Amino acid sequence: MMFTEAPFLDRFQAAAIAGFKAVEFLFPYEYTPEVIENVSKAAGVEVILFNMPAGNWSAGERGITCLPGREEEFRKGVETALTYARQLGTPRLHAMAGIVPIGCDAAACRMTLIENLKFAADELAKHEITLLLEAINTRDMPGFVVSTQSDSYSICEAVGAANLKMQMDLYHMQVMEGDLATKLKRYEARCGHVQIAGCPERNEPDTGEVRYEYLYRALDELGYTGWVGCEYRPAGKTIDGLGWLRTVQSAG
Repeated sequence: MMFTEAPFLDRFQAAAIAGFKAVEFLFPYEYTPEVIENVSKAAGVEVILFNMPAGNWSAGERGITCLPGREEEFRKGVETALTYARQLGTPRLHAMAGIVPIGCDAAACRMTLIENLKFAADELAKHEITLLLEAINTRDMPGFVVSTQSDSYSICEAVGAANLKMQMDLYHMQVMEGDLATKLKRYEARCGHVQIAGCPERNEPDTGEVRYEYLYRALDELGYTGWVGCEYRPAGKTIDGLGWLRTVQSAG
């Protein structure tokens, strides 16, 4: 979502020049694992997260993990994602839960989601990789099957895998429910990754209604040692909106 002024393969170096030590992205599958490995190593950045194959993106699919009848496709996607993750040394993979199709039974979608996550968690555990589940707001993605932190937590508990964690995107959380610091504290044991963006426009994190400087301190107090992903849409050129990053870096 950042550095889109440049072609995808050039964004790794752009991120490094801007001061980032690691990157995450939606999908690498347009390129071979070797190509992604070469550009990330040349830039000196870690690849810490990407999504498993998520179905027909151009047709509006946003994950197939919850879709009955697509289990074999999901399992093949797990295998594909693992091929990339092992090559790149990526420690986390996100399985987008998906949108409940019109006319599909919601309970059947939830059960499919749970069973597919059990399979994926087992496969990823063999390689010491964390599986992530994200709650996504239904304003941006109407019908998304997991939309609140309590949804995400209850599904993680139903799966019961130690390497399944919550991907806690604070933008989505603010849109759906707010009370961000309290929810970070409530679910910190299950938190595997944090993402940020300004709200409601989803621009730079120093814009909008969320006080991220407070939440950064809260994460420190909770002992969170993971990455904070910048999943926002720059209001202009990416580099011009990075004043917030320099502020965070200067604050230590």
